[in-house]
Amino acid sequence: MPSLPEIADGLPNLCGAEEAIADAIARGRDAPVFLPESDIAFDRIRATSSIALHMHQPLVPAGGDDLATAALIGNLQAMEEHPGVGDNHNAPVFRRCYARMGDFVPELLAEGRSPRVMLEYSGTLLWGLERAGATDVLDRLRTITCDPRCRRAVEWLGAPWGHAVAPSTPVQDFRLHVRAWQHHFAALFGLDALARVRGFSPSEMALPNHPDVAYEFVRTLVDCGYRWVLVQEHTVEEPATGASPRRPHLPHRLVCRNAAGETASIVALIKTQGSDTKLVAQMQPYYEAKGLARQALGGIEVPPLVTQIADGENGGVMMNEFPGKYFEVVREASGSAVPLVNGTEYLEHLAAAGVANDALPEVQPVLQRRIWERMQPGDGPARLRDVIAALQREDGRFHMEGGSWTANLSWVRGYDNVLGPMEEASARFHEVVLAPGRPLSETRCRNALLHLLASQTSCYRYWGQGLWTDYGRELCRRTTAILQHDF
Repeated sequence: MPSLPEIADGLPNLCGAEEAIADAIARGRDAPVFLPESDIAFDRIRATSSIALHMHQPLVPAGGDDLATAALIGNLQAMEEHPGVGDNHNAPVFRRCYARMGDFVPELLAEGRSPRVMLEYSGTLLWGLERAGATDVLDRLRTITCDPRCRRAVEWLGAPWGHAVAPSTPVQDFRLHVRAWQHHFAALFGLDALARVRGFSPSEMALPNHPDVAYEFVRTLVDCGYRWVLVQEHTVEEPATGASPRRPHLPHRLVCRNAAGETASIVALIKTQGSDTKLVAQMQPYYEAKGLARQALGGIEVPPLVTQIADGENGGVMMNEFPGKYFEVVREASGSAVPLVNGTEYLEHLAAAGVANDALPEVQPVLQRRIWERMQPGDGPARLRDVIAALQREDGRFHMEGGSWTANLSWVRGYDNVLGPMEEASARFHEVVLAPGRPLSETRCRNALLHLLASQTSCYRYWGQGLWTDYGRELCRRTTAILQHDF
């Protein structure tokens, strides 16, 4: 396949080669990714586990003292340039964490072991690393992504380019995030590598639960070629009961219906328990899997899968404890009855064993059962609005903000001063760029897209009011200014 330039006109290559991207995804759609090289005896193992490492740093207007004119740089670079501020002294450790799987995986393979890891890097982190000249990090990632001797051990998960929270990001923009990540990943690691990306990891494990937004979320993933999505167990429910999944260690079908009566579905792997880096740092999924036995699925006995994801660099346990524990568990699990596995590898083995997708149990986003008890898909948006309003009046805890890794954090409440400018910039981008069908290969379009996506990073609605909300508003201002002055 032809290669794409990593940088276009001094900007990250986020768009402009949509046909090449779509062709690469289509050509790889039905080809197995891991099965031909898998060393797992799926018919004999008892259970299995997987871990995913989430890596993210936002882009921040911090390359200078004046917020309105400061260069847009990666937060890691900002930390490196100001080591005496807060916990910025951790920057060298973070940088090492972003690269270290590129050392761990080849070392374990050279020992004859069977390491496995899923990686999810935000686009803002990848561009920040490029901006900072971190070629050592990217080269190590490129080795385990592209070298046939390593790539069977590593699975990349797609993500929203700007680490946008799906429930509170305009749906047309979320699609732009998904496609921009694919484009940028292909530019960095090649179209062949992109063709092997089948799973998707939502930022903050945030799953929309508003029926229309959830439908668009799943439809976007399917339209962009994804086969499965990672979900937090507390963000989904069984349609018949509204309860959490009874068998979370088996894959499910995430089925989303909208007010118009349309349905979209995708395979979901369920991340169990809450968000805690210790779960991955201490390789908890492996030890939990050791206590499980094969289960019946579609009339076929299969090994269950315990899945966890955590920040790959954040917190002392990930910085210090994870490496030793990862090596220990890989060495113990390799060739055992409870091996490590990656998500797509597991699903490919499942299909080869004869388990069809329609045999998977169904889940839907949380709180939707209460909606469908009062209306039917197809009753229309007006009826949906009335039902949601009635439920909110009756129960102050009922909400359509979606679910994520924690139930005590809202990405909406208290952030009107960020969401307003974000929605204004989004509407302006749609009016100026998308509606007229301007070619995204234009430098001005790519620049506007970069700022729009960067402005929607979850960090600007995580830390509360202060510098981070100032960053978010400033990026929205820059996006709107580009759209006003360059078009």
